[in-house]
Amino acid sequence: MRRLWLVSAFLVAVPLSAQQPAPSSQGWAGPDIITSATGEARVAPDRAQILIGVQTRAATAAQAGADNARQTKTVIDAIKARGIPAEQIATSEYNIYPEYDHREPAREGAPPRVIGYVANNTVRVEVRRIDQVGQVIDTSLGAGANMVNAIQFFASNVDAARRAALGEAVTRARGDAEALAKAAGGSLGALLELNTQSPPVRPLVAQRMAVNMDAAAVQTPIEPGQQTLTVWVSGRWAFVPGSGSR
Repeated sequence: MRRLWLVSAFLVAVPLSAQQPAPSSQGWAGPDIITSATGEARVAPDRAQILIGVQTRAATAAQAGADNARQTKTVIDAIKARGIPAEQIATSEYNIYPEYDHREPAREGAPPRVIGYVANNTVRVEVRRIDQVGQVIDTSLGAGANMVNAIQFFASNVDAARRAALGEAVTRARGDAEALAKAAGGSLGALLELNTQSPPVRPLVAQRMAVNMDAAAVQTPIEPGQQTLTVWVSGRWAFVPGSGSR
């Protein structure tokens, strides 16, 4: 009896008279072929998330926090005035910490001297129109924000693109399986099993942006580009041996 090895599958040839005409995944006892493939589709992001921050310094923690609260409220109010509703604005991070003078060496055993306190408040803004991203950034900076930490672009609906990518992946997997079957002297039989494990679509992340407090009148240019969606499928087919592979 000859044994065939195809794509990590141990294949035992079965006489043609013993083969099932329409094998099922549960009942098929003959040799099979397993292949996997990926498919890709490109989608245009239609939404974005922006991390906008306000940083303040003061002699005391209370003063730094109070100054930050007033400045952050002004920024949030300005963003809302741009048409961004409150449910699309959320606090992402808030902290207050002491700032030390590291230039003067402390006396032995003495802690570093505190020279002030820093307060940071970062809000996450979801923008559902790409053409508003630059406007929101410029409005925030004009209202007192002094940090734009990151921008994430993403597509709100990728179902159609994902299904197109799945179709491409299945076509590739079947094409590889047919090539393997032919090379082994047989043909490809019925599909026995088909699986997919698609990773989640990751947003496109723009790097931390430098803030120019002397902002020009020109709106900040924002280019979201395109997002690549990748899927993976694995298929198992029955192998129909030819006369030379028995």
